[in-house]
Amino acid sequence: MQPLSPATLLVLVPLLPLVGAVLTLALGRVLGSRAHLPAIAGIAAAATVAVMLLLGTSNQVGSAHGPHAEPVRPVEMITTLWQWAAVQDAYVPPASSAAAIPGTAVGGAGSAARAFTIPVALRLDPLTATLLAIITCIGLVVAVYSIGYMHHDPGYPRFFAVFSLFVFSMSMLVAASNFLVVYVFWEAVGACSYLLIGFWFTKPEAARAAKKAFLVNRVGDFGLAIATFLLWMTYGTLDFHDTLSPDGTILPGILGQTRLADAGGIVGGAVGTAICLCLLLAACGKSAQLPLHVWLPDAMEGPTPASALIHAATMVTAGIYLVARSAPLFVACPDALAAVSIVGATTALVAGLIATVQNDLKRVLAYSTISQLGYMFASLGTGTLLGFTAAIFHLVTHAFFKALLFLGAGSVMHSMGGVIDMRRFGGLRRVMPITAATFLIGSLALAGVAPFSGFFSKDEILATLHAKGWPNAHGEHHDAAPASHASLSLPLERVRSTSAPAAMRLASHARSPAPAAILDTPETFRTLFWMALATAGLTAFYTFRAVFMTFTGPTRVPDEAGHHAHESPPVMALPLMILAVPSAVAGWWLFSSQWLAHFLTATPSFSAPAVMATAVPHAFHMDLAIQGSLAAAIGIVIAAIGHLGRRSDGPQMERFLGPLQTFFANRCYIDQLYAGLVVRPLEGLAFAAALFDRFVIDGLVNGIARLPAALGGVVRRLQAGLLQRYALAGVMGVLAIVFVLAWRLRG
Repeated sequence: MQPLSPATLLVLVPLLPLVGAVLTLALGRVLGSRAHLPAIAGIAAAATVAVMLLLGTSNQVGSAHGPHAEPVRPVEMITTLWQWAAVQDAYVPPASSAAAIPGTAVGGAGSAARAFTIPVALRLDPLTATLLAIITCIGLVVAVYSIGYMHHDPGYPRFFAVFSLFVFSMSMLVAASNFLVVYVFWEAVGACSYLLIGFWFTKPEAARAAKKAFLVNRVGDFGLAIATFLLWMTYGTLDFHDTLSPDGTILPGILGQTRLADAGGIVGGAVGTAICLCLLLAACGKSAQLPLHVWLPDAMEGPTPASALIHAATMVTAGIYLVARSAPLFVACPDALAAVSIVGATTALVAGLIATVQNDLKRVLAYSTISQLGYMFASLGTGTLLGFTAAIFHLVTHAFFKALLFLGAGSVMHSMGGVIDMRRFGGLRRVMPITAATFLIGSLALAGVAPFSGFFSKDEILATLHAKGWPNAHGEHHDAAPASHASLSLPLERVRSTSAPAAMRLASHARSPAPAAILDTPETFRTLFWMALATAGLTAFYTFRAVFMTFTGPTRVPDEAGHHAHESPPVMALPLMILAVPSAVAGWWLFSSQWLAHFLTATPSFSAPAVMATAVPHAFHMDLAIQGSLAAAIGIVIAAIGHLGRRSDGPQMERFLGPLQTFFANRCYIDQLYAGLVVRPLEGLAFAAALFDRFVIDGLVNGIARLPAALGGVVRRLQAGLLQRYALAGVMGVLAIVFVLAWRLRG
């Protein structure tokens, strides 16, 4: 039996969860308490295939270090499933447009017409392989946990159907190789999140949270739609990858290796900046960054497994993926790139401050997610190879320990009869020892305590921000020679080896020098570094505040739990123990082996010359590690002084914040600001429109409808059935005719 090809395996990763979702919908009622089987089987099979793809792609990249280390070169494979749309001669670039020239076929005229084609194509590269493995593996663990958590819910089959559909949509999003296809599954992920957040739709809070998430994300989705239009108008294609024209020439994709090999292939200036800012707006919506972060804390109204899936492996990582995939576009626009870091660092700090006074355990973790995603954006905005790989590194480690923490919170909620307010329980380490131990491991990883996973990925982000703020602090320089682009993968599931700069040279026009950057300065990144360092201390504080309030102090159990508070069943406890292992050791292994950084470097977007020129040798910076650890230690000590061993409903040290406590407890009044500036005016406009519709539009329509009836009523009175009236009317008519004729004859 021949082994399955990588192309077939790539198709199976999203296909298997889709099949599981369909079977669950079709057979859910028949299967009853076993309705989870199709979804679990589909996601488990997809996770197995995704790991196989990850290992296979890793073998193509080669060794990370040592005497047998291989030079990094782009690794890419495109599998086209079918042609969705094709409009011939849809794009004719103006001959005078320098921005359009890189989009023409090699050897073709500058004004040659191009077709508008939308292939449903999947790509396999290191970034895709990494995210597919994370999505499916974390999804599998959370799905197994859901068997116990959702067991008695009447919507049990519906939950697993939507859950599996969510995994399918996210897998397609990260595997798609066309911006329009990405947009389609960007919306599909949003629809799945709406269904999961509002899963308990009879609960008003859940219904409102689902609508809020859906509407806020529409703002970000509008940015992606505008960016897609601008990309088509600028490049004459929406494909990531290079394609072959009917005459055999190469048509460069937006992120294809042909374009990336050309120094002027990526458009900058006002158009490029507009594209990047629209992409950033889209990323802020999905990844809950300022000012579009307000939907994520309310999304906690959905089932806890859904929260774990959204926060750890699916929806909120979509924005990180979009910016990372579009790295060459952002690198060509330094100010847009710096805006990514500014938004990220600001979000991380603000969310961290809000989390310090939250008493709902799941909301603490929700704001923690917003803050940690801000870390990733701050790293991406540095525009360096270290920044891009560090962001994905933190995404990977964060997926493990954030899934662990959310499932731990769900275990507490399950045992406490649905209560999640930390002031109403305490000392649960005696009641739930497995949950307490695994939650502590996840908390140590989130707080960045060595040697747990978050320590290494967080310090990588601090290092990349520090390198941008103090360029020569560690003797680093960014003049490394770009990596060799020795291969080009085309959508024929094969690799054509050639010399990219020579054989695939794009027609080029002289480019005007880029304007001086306004935001991308060392001073900016120095400020962002100190903001990130302060956030590290806040992260440790609010994380261990939650640990101490929940698991230490005298044992307290709310009335809703009755006398049956106990450890979660094995089907829920086992996923906690599984996730605790990578939360503890994955960061150390990935950092010390350099495997992930070396692997991701072979992603075409990261191996572009503009990105590879920023490469620096792998190093461990002890001074930064000490600073990060000291910030974490201070946060933990302050949390211990205020909460360790104390009653969770007693006076809290946050009262010393004075008015700031109220300010942070009300989420910095951002929701109220939106209500005043957006919601209330729209409600007023809707009320005025309703009045106009009722009294003007309806009045006009109804008035016209009444007119025939009124006229008919007049005529009806003439038909009274009295012969005398008819005779009188006839005489009057004859007299009128005679009078008119006489008048005309006289004239």
